Amino acid sequence: MTVAGAVLALLIALAAAALFAGLRARAGARRELAAHARLAALAEQSPAVAMVVRADGRVELPERLADLLGFDTLPQQLDEIVGNEAVFDKAEGRVLEQDIAAAQKAARPFRTIVRSKGSARTLLAIGQRAPDSIRAPGGVVVWFFDATESQEEVTRLSGEAAKYREAFQSLTGLIQSAPMPMWYRDGSFKLAMVNNAYVAAVNGKDAESVVDSGLELVDASAPGGPLASAMAAREAGRPRMVKLPATIGGARRMLHIHDVPLPTGGVAGFAVDVEELEQARVGIKRAGEAQRAMLDRLSAGVAQFAADRSLIFCNQPFTRMFEMRAEWLADRPEFDRVLERMREANRLPVVRDFPGWKAERRDWFRAADAATEENWTLPGGTHLRVVAQPLPEGGLLVIFEDLTEQVQLASARDTLLRVRTATFDNLFEALGVFAADGKLQLWNNRFRQLWGFDEAFVTSHPRVDALAKAAGPRLANPGRATLIAELVRAATVERQQRGATIEFADGRHFEVAAVPLPDGNALFTMLDISDRRRSEAALRERNEALEAADKVKTAFVANMSYELRTPLTSIKGFAEMLHAGYAGELPESAVEYSEAILASVARLGDLIDDVLDLTREGGALARASVDLELTAHAAAESVLPLAQAKRIELAVEVDGSAGTVKGDARRIRQTVEHLLRHAVAGTPEAGRVLLHVDGGAKRARIVVSDDGPGMAKGLAAKAFERFVQPGISRDGDRALGLGLPLAKQFVEAHGGTIQLVSEPGEGTMVVVELPRG
Repeated sequence: MTVAGAVLALLIALAAAALFAGLRARAGARRELAAHARLAALAEQSPAVAMVVRADGRVELPERLADLLGFDTLPQQLDEIVGNEAVFDKAEGRVLEQDIAAAQKAARPFRTIVRSKGSARTLLAIGQRAPDSIRAPGGVVVWFFDATESQEEVTRLSGEAAKYREAFQSLTGLIQSAPMPMWYRDGSFKLAMVNNAYVAAVNGKDAESVVDSGLELVDASAPGGPLASAMAAREAGRPRMVKLPATIGGARRMLHIHDVPLPTGGVAGFAVDVEELEQARVGIKRAGEAQRAMLDRLSAGVAQFAADRSLIFCNQPFTRMFEMRAEWLADRPEFDRVLERMREANRLPVVRDFPGWKAERRDWFRAADAATEENWTLPGGTHLRVVAQPLPEGGLLVIFEDLTEQVQLASARDTLLRVRTATFDNLFEALGVFAADGKLQLWNNRFRQLWGFDEAFVTSHPRVDALAKAAGPRLANPGRATLIAELVRAATVERQQRGATIEFADGRHFEVAAVPLPDGNALFTMLDISDRRRSEAALRERNEALEAADKVKTAFVANMSYELRTPLTSIKGFAEMLHAGYAGELPESAVEYSEAILASVARLGDLIDDVLDLTREGGALARASVDLELTAHAAAESVLPLAQAKRIELAVEVDGSAGTVKGDARRIRQTVEHLLRHAVAGTPEAGRVLLHVDGGAKRARIVVSDDGPGMAKGLAAKAFERFVQPGISRDGDRALGLGLPLAKQFVEAHGGTIQLVSEPGEGTMVVVELPRG
């Protein structure tokens, strides 16, 4: 029983202990559950959602994060998140994957921004190595924060910051580029910032050196200097301006120094150069003095009144015109007193109500419009033109011009007008004056009689359209009458002078013209040119006959040249056979004779070719690249035997700039040969002929010169004329000197120019310029 009781007691004790432990464990479990619930509630309300990425790529994330990422079901692997392009951009998914891998391998934390396509949210991902308590060895915990609103705010603030930064840079650039010196003083009135104009004004190296050395634009120790002005402006709390001199660029300048206190406690300042303004003020003062001196020398009387109507200036003609004493004018009399003194001197128009007349003249001071002008007729026959001009400052300038002589001249002018009218009516030329509106204003008798108009018609001042309609039947072609209206309209509206010719039905021809007049009217003139037209017709017929004769002559020369080729070919053939010994061996003298015949035949053939080329008047040209150096040497080689026969030195100079031109190689070579032959023919024995070729970017130049006897000015002027060369040929052997005319023809066919310069005893030079293209 004892043992049983002990066992039972032990069991009861163990049961009590177990019960106590169970109750304590239950209480602990309740606390843990409460803590877990509290942490779960906090996690649910937390702005961040965690995702655990294990070492094998498995992920653990709550449904809240899956919804935030746009998943319908919970993903199990990391690849389902970062590799899903429907959730993340491919680049952002790759960056997140690389950051997670770096955190797993190197325990390197990361922060990155990702944008979820599924939910259109901006997320901030913060990752780090998973702690041991999570029981995910080699894993990574990634916290996702919804940063959509904060990112938008950051974007907005970044935009505003960029805008303010741009505005600040623009303002800084504006200050730096301002043409006037500008600066900023801190709370201790030391220079803290200056612009480029300030640096240039004080001859500083740069803004930093100027600020460091404290270079002042104006002497700071001077009373009322820049420091004192800045202090006064800050104390008063409003901008302040002082006028101070300064030396800028070695010149003394007057500156307006403006100091503006700022809320920061500093003072901003800028300087305006008013030296030119000061000079302008001095200039205005001098101009006023010069103006008064000039007014003193005018023939017209001038009086100037101030705003209080007192006389402040009058010139000498005014005092003489109105008989006023200088000592009385020195007291600056009032406007009314001046008028009364004029009346006492009998120098005003006679009026019944003088007080009312004087009151009307006082209104000149208050006239808001332009100057007032009046004409005064004084006793004794004097005529005055009075101009009253109100001044901007409230005064009045009155000018008195004596028109007595002009009135007398106007009377004389009327007489001259009557004389002009009589002359106008008796001119042989028909004249009519049309107003700007097209109406006939003036006409002479010749104009009316020529058109056969009635006196009543022209005195009604018809418009030019009606006048042209009435004039149509008088013309050979009535439709040409509209030309009258067109000419008058061109002269009155377009202010242009135009002319034409018209033919009357009776065979007479007239040259008509409309001339614009200074007053806006138009003068229509008609001149009978019937005799001149008959002379022109006769000359035209003669010219046509001469042209026909010239064509016949050219055709005859061309045909003769062709006809001469047949016998010339026979002569050349037989001469060559004789020279070759087909008729037997010839004596030495006969061989020489046959050679002379062959030379003459070749020369005659060249002359026939020249004549044919001359009568062709150009023709089609080949267009190819022509090397001027090769062409010059080839032409010189063909002429060399002629030069050697006369012991003439033939020199060829070709510059590297000669190059090539586009043209006919054969014609260009013939041109050079003709010029060289002409030069050799005109150069005496033992002389010198130079062929020089050079050029520029657009044109090539060929120059042939010799040291021969030269040519007279009159003969040189005819050097390029056809079939007149015998009179100016410099070689008796050349019966027809066609070389220069042919050269001119070939050069002009290539669009070039040729010029001959020669002086007696100075030789001759021919210059040819050919375009490159």
